[in-house]
Order: sequence, then C-alpha cells, then structure tokens
Amino acid sequence: MKFSEIWLRSFVNPLCSSDELAHALTMAGIEVESVEPVASAFKNVVVAEVLSVEKHPAADRLSVCNVKTGKLDNDLLQIVCGASNVRAGVKVPCALVGAILPGFVIKKTRLRGIDSAGMLCSAKELGISEVSDGLLLLPNDAPVGADFRSYYELEDGVFTLSLTPNRADCLSVQGIAREVSAITDTALHPRALEFVSNEIDDTLNVHVTAPDACPLYCGRILRNINLDVATPLWVAQRLERSGLRSINSVVDITNYVMLETGQPLHAFNLAKIAGSIQVRFALPQEKIQLLNGNQVELTPEMLLITDENKPLALAGIMGGLESGVTHGTTDIFLESAFFSPDVISGKSFHLGFSSDSAYRFERGVDFAATRGALERASYLIHNICGGQAGTVIEMKHELPQRSSVDVRIERIKRILGIDINKEQIANYFKRLGFKFSEEDECFSVMSPTYRFDLTIEEDFVEELARIYGYDHIPTHYPHASMPMLPASETQYSTIDIKKTLIDRDYQEVINYAFVDADWEADFVDNHKPIALLNPIASQMSVMRSTLIGGLISNLQFNLNRKQVRVRLFEIGCCFIRENESDCKQIEKVSGLSHGDFLSEQWGAPARDIDFYDIKADVEVLCRDKPISFEKFLHPALHPGKSAEICFEGKIVGWIGELHPCWQKKYGLQKSTILFELDLDSLKPKLLPLVKEISKFPPVRRDIAIIVDNDISAHSLLSCMQAVKSQIISDISLFDIYRGKGMESNKKSLAFRVLLQDTEKTLTDEQVEFAVTSLIKILKNKFGAELRN
Repeated sequence: MKFSEIWLRSFVNPLCSSDELAHALTMAGIEVESVEPVASAFKNVVVAEVLSVEKHPAADRLSVCNVKTGKLDNDLLQIVCGASNVRAGVKVPCALVGAILPGFVIKKTRLRGIDSAGMLCSAKELGISEVSDGLLLLPNDAPVGADFRSYYELEDGVFTLSLTPNRADCLSVQGIAREVSAITDTALHPRALEFVSNEIDDTLNVHVTAPDACPLYCGRILRNINLDVATPLWVAQRLERSGLRSINSVVDITNYVMLETGQPLHAFNLAKIAGSIQVRFALPQEKIQLLNGNQVELTPEMLLITDENKPLALAGIMGGLESGVTHGTTDIFLESAFFSPDVISGKSFHLGFSSDSAYRFERGVDFAATRGALERASYLIHNICGGQAGTVIEMKHELPQRSSVDVRIERIKRILGIDINKEQIANYFKRLGFKFSEEDECFSVMSPTYRFDLTIEEDFVEELARIYGYDHIPTHYPHASMPMLPASETQYSTIDIKKTLIDRDYQEVINYAFVDADWEADFVDNHKPIALLNPIASQMSVMRSTLIGGLISNLQFNLNRKQVRVRLFEIGCCFIRENESDCKQIEKVSGLSHGDFLSEQWGAPARDIDFYDIKADVEVLCRDKPISFEKFLHPALHPGKSAEICFEGKIVGWIGELHPCWQKKYGLQKSTILFELDLDSLKPKLLPLVKEISKFPPVRRDIAIIVDNDISAHSLLSCMQAVKSQIISDISLFDIYRGKGMESNKKSLAFRVLLQDTEKTLTDEQVEFAVTSLIKILKNKFGAELRN
C-alpha cells in the first residue's frame, strides 16, 4: 500500500514529522517500509508559458522559444530547447539561471550561436520520473510565475506500508487516517459526502441470483459524459504516488475512490450491456476476456457480473475487455458492490494474477461504505466529465453481522501486564471507533463494519495494546527456579553420546525422517517402506528405517564441494513396520567416515580410513560394555568387511564398509565406512566397582597357538575369559600370523596373559597351572595346537 503524505494529512494532521509518523504507525503494528520524497531537491524552478517557438537557424533539432516566467524584472526569456513536444501556448516548468537541478546548475549559455537563459524541463530532469519523452506539460490553468515545487506539491512524501492480511481496513487513505487519528489522538476530518441529483430516470434491472456471494449491489447510469476531459492534476498526482498509472478520467476516478475509501468500483460501457445486470456464478464452458488481455475459461465457483447474453466482468477481480470504458464512451453504468471474501479468496492464485480489487475484496471491504463510495465517484465524474446521473439501484440481502464481545478488565491486565483503568480503556475504544457499553468490570464491544479481524476477546485486547503503545509496555523478565536435575548413575544421556562422537572428530547432521524410497530398497532391502499419504516432495515419499540414506546424501553434498575428509553422525528416529496397520519408532545413532584417517599433516603418513579405525570409534562409543563383533551380511555393506555388533547376546547394531555397487551408484571414489546402533543399547552405564590394587609384581606368559582360519579371535578370547583363574587379570591378543611356514587354512594367534594376586607373590606352579588350563580348553574346544 502506497499513498501520498499530503493526501493523508488532508484527513488527519498530527503534530509530528514524517519520520515520527512512520515510527508511530510501525510501533502500532502498521509497518512502514519506507518514506521517500516524490522528487529530488531543486530550487528556482517556476511555472512558465511558451509564447512563441521558432526553428533554430543552425540546428534542425533545436528550437528558439520566447518564454514568459511572470517575473517583473525579467518577464520574457529566450531559451533554446531540444524537446520535440515544445509548442506555443504550453505551460511547462522552467529552470531559471542559477537554478540547482539534480546533478547540474543552470547557467546562461550560447547554443549554436543563440543565447539561452534558462531551461525548459522534463520530469526526468527534475527528478520526478525516471523516464520522460519530452517536456513536462502542465494544465492550462497553471499560474505563470508560481514556484513549481509548491504548485506541483513536491514537498510531499510517499509512504509504503507492509500490511498483514488481517488489516484490510488500512488499504485506503481513509483507513490509514483512522489509524493515525487513534494512535496520535488527533482529530479526524472525514470528507463530507456530496450527492449528485438524479437528472434522468434511466435505470437497469439488477438480478442477484447468488445473494450469499453478493449481499449488496449498488449501481447507477451516467449519460453524456465527456471522456476527453483530462484527469485533474491533483487526481493524477495522487494516483501516480500510489503506484497507479492514469488511463482516462472515468477509470482514474474509480481508482481514486478505491484508494481513498477502500471500496473497489467498476464502470461499464452502457452501450455494451444487453438488457439487465445479473450477478451469478459461471456456467459450464463460459469464457471472458479481461481488461489485462487474458482469456479466462470460467469454473462454476467463479462469480460473474453479466448481462442477458454474456459475462461483463469477473466479480471482485477484473472487468471484461469488451465492456470496458474506452475512448468514445459517452454513457456508463457505475457499479459498487460488496462481495463475500470467501467467494473471492483464492481466485487470484487459480487465475495466476491478482488485482487491486481482488486484493481488497478477499480480505474484506467495508459494506457500510459501499453506497457512499458510489456517491463519491458519481460526484467526481459529474464535476469533471459532466453528464447526467440516474437513480441509484441498491440490491441488499443479508450482510455480515457484528456481535458484541465481552472484554474483561481483569483479562486485559493479565494479558498485557499493565495497570490500565476503565477511563483509559473507554478512551482507547472511542479513538478506535468501537461501539461499546460498560457493566461492572467488563466492556461489551462491537467492532465496526470495516474490521473483519476482530472476533474474540484477545483481538480487542491487542487493539488496546496497540494504542497504549507496545514500546510503553514494561518488560518483565520471567523468574523461575532452576534446580539441578538428578543425573542418573546408571544411564548415559543422548548429550553424553553426542559428546563422545564429537570428541572422536565427528560432526552432527540432522536430516528429514522422510526419505527416497530408493534409499530404503538399496540400503536395507526394504521394498515396502511406510509410505506417506501426502509427501512434500517425490524424493521424500517414505519414512526411513535407517539413517544411512541421509548420511550418504550429506557425504555427496560435501564431496561436491571439494571436501576430502568427511566424518558425520546423526541421532534420529527410524520407523519400522510391525504389521500392516502399525509401526514402531526406534531411535538410532549412525556414523559415516570417508577419506583420510587424519587431516593432512606432516606428523603422520597419509592413509585412507579403514574398518578397524571405525571399529575403535564404536568401542569407545560403547564405553565399558562387553560388546562383540560377529561376521554379518548386510544389504548396504561389503560382504567381507562387515560385522554385527552384539551386547549381552542381542544384536544392537552393525558396522562395515559400503558395498562396492552402492559406492559406484552414488559416485563415491573412496571406501566409506558406516555404523549404526540402537541408541537405547548405548545408554546403560556400568557402575564402577572398588578393587584392591595388588602390591605384588605381575607375571606375563604368552600363548601362541595354531587354529583354523574360520575360528575368530573373539571366540577364543571369550572362551578363555569364561574359564580363567582368579589370578589371571588380563588376556589380550597381540599377534596374528598367516604366511610362510603356515598351512593355507591355518593361522597363528598369540595371546598375552597377565597374572597377579593381591595377597601374595605367585609361584611358578600356580602360574603354570593357570596357563595350562587355558591351553587345555583351547585344544579341547577349538582343536588348537601350540606353536613351536
């Protein structure tokens, strides 16, 4: 919404500057985007009349003009002008010698041998417009010698508002004036409504077959108007400063009244109307060509203004091209109506364009001012274009009702947090133009017809806050106790798990739970994922059952931006179908590593990340839990480089290298290592147990055995841990050998065994017995042989 400040101040003129007025409106919820002057700064420019024009003797495109400036000491000036539209008798702005225009100063000069004392100006040269095609021609009644800035009202500013959709009442200068009056407590001077006498009896029959869509329809005939009359300068200026171009005097007046009152109007060429006016919904296969040139195929929910043969206008949106007011029109039918916002809303989106009328009707127009706007437009057309006016036709049905709302004083104080008394509340309601009554500690308030956004008690409380001033409401910071929450000794929190991964040089990502169905098929072989009924995008059509897809997508994003080392993790919910009608939500933690093991540096050789690096990360993540890794096949992982993660006999996750086929499909040049675990399996915390520290020296023994290749080191360690003697404090693997001197299906494993007692120094017999017991169980259970 754009409007002229001078226009606004003709209705209400508070004692504040333009910037102060803009601030007051913004702080009351009517955001002012900008306040801009209508013209650049200049001076010493007057209204002048060109008395004669002669061709320049030495230049084809220049003219020598005698100009009357109205100055007693220098009444006639000789000015050389190059404009194509200069002619004798026109009135134009003239910059006198010494005038300072945007970018240059006017001086006496000599052009092709002819003296020139001044310059006849275009709108562009004065900074009024960005483009111009000649001199700025002024009306014939412009007073010669008058200061041009004053005559053209250039000491004006253009306010640009950014209105919220609920404030349709501010889509007019009168509406903004009401707001300014209420905010600044300044008297409002509404324009007195002037009527045109009915000079002819001509009318049109109007049939409203959709009264719910059009509860009020007004119109009148105006005959013998003169469309050749130029639009008055004051109307054209206000339209231009509101962002509308001048078309012809009748259309300009309807636009002017719309900007002034907020009521859209439309003028039809009476000669193009056959029979009566009908307000109805469109019939199948009806079409209309609108004023913007668009040919619209109408649908049954579109409301039309028609005659007995054809559509004339798309109601509340735009008139038809055929019935438009153009050059040669002498008789018009002027329409002013109230259309239900629900009928107009959404049509602009469907059509692919909007209009000033639709913008207002879909938000709500003051139905109490519908006829008044018609009278205002009729008066202006009659005064400017002449003609005779007919009787006003008014078709009225059930209009929107305004019911009173109880606004409690106690509720006002509780919401706003301020002590506001009855007198202040009553004063604010009066300034806002609300009708109200008071009883005990409650006001019964009724919103005016131009406010469609006030329906509940809180709406009226908000109005009081706006007028009181949001910036005057004191700030009260909340006071609350902040007790330290108990920290579980037996559970790790999600934050603890995140910190562990961050300490291992991973970065957290957060992805959508909606994923591509192909990810589910590729990474978990899930061909029947949980599908969304209304996905936000085709590539986000199903619920994820694994976090891998999102991590692979994040990896691609980083690689496309030249990142060579990527370590990511995510904690999020996955969704698994339990049966056809139900699903289960499981929280998981997943990680991904790609590229170098360490960032490029001089202190360590460069190498790619491998399975065992990430296995170490998982072991740290699982902390002191006795987890195990077992051979495992997974749809997303390399069959020879993957394992399931077990804890207390239960599978809690998996780890492995991405399968080569998925490496190729997703464009990954290096191997990618992934892991995923159930988050709940990481949360149990083993409480520390006090153990006496031995004062006696430990004894080390090494056991080197030969076993079949398919026997895992983990199974051997688990077996020895299960049967070890109490004096054995630790058993660990320190060497694996395959190769020369070893059968192809065999391998050698070397274990370190530490023995220690807290009460005495161990004897050779005790040590040998404990180690022999371990060797014996390995031989009997796994067929192990001692290596020489």
